[in-house]
Amino acid sequence: MDDLIRTGSQIIKEARKILVFSGAGMSTESGIPDFRSPGGVWSKYNPSDFYFDKIISSEKTREKYWEMSTEFYDTMKYAAPNRAHLAIKTLENSGKLLAIVTQNIDNLHQKAGNSPEKIIEIHGTAFSVSCLSCGKKYDRADIQDRLNSGVKVPYCDDCSGILKPDTISFGQAMPQDKMADALRYASECDLCIVLGSSLVVYPAASVPAQAVQNGAKLIIINRDETPLDAEADLVCHESVSDALEQMVENLNS
Repeated sequence: MDDLIRTGSQIIKEARKILVFSGAGMSTESGIPDFRSPGGVWSKYNPSDFYFDKIISSEKTREKYWEMSTEFYDTMKYAAPNRAHLAIKTLENSGKLLAIVTQNIDNLHQKAGNSPEKIIEIHGTAFSVSCLSCGKKYDRADIQDRLNSGVKVPYCDDCSGILKPDTISFGQAMPQDKMADALRYASECDLCIVLGSSLVVYPAASVPAQAVQNGAKLIIINRDETPLDAEADLVCHESVSDALEQMVENLNS
């Protein structure tokens, strides 16, 4: 692994505009189970029960959805950034970080101290809730208080519309503005670092692919193989925290 770390460190030192692309493998190292892993949310619930059209059409589905959502929100609420998150903050402090495009909904990049304007949450966030009718926003903690008090399905105070966490559900349209920003950064960066993503969920996974097509170098740190491994300048099948922390620790030396 030492050779991989040295090579990765050199690539990062030479880069000027770094795009970080983070996935569930970063969150698992902060104690948040991958939805798809054994013991994860989808081993307890059927994903097909939570398609967007079902959520908006069925009160019973909404009740089950809030039950599922509460389960992973409670885990995320107390999670802390790991060494990989802090290493990305080091990249920002060095002036090299262009942006972070994350598939994660756990707020950990913000907790690590990265600038909110540099974070693009393309699958949304579990920490706010919106009314699907009038657009009113709520802090998730306030809605969670309602749920904990016995409310099964919360509704909007202003218009009685359906409330939903600001995460992207199956069958729900991706936020076009965020995807456009992510692809723009992919065209501007000279290095894309993929951290803990299987790169199989589209359209999100098109972001690193776009970076490569535009001539950027690619580092992939992920425990398992990805479809883009053959395109990468460096592939490291190790812990994201261990590898990235070592790659950036001598960044300013």
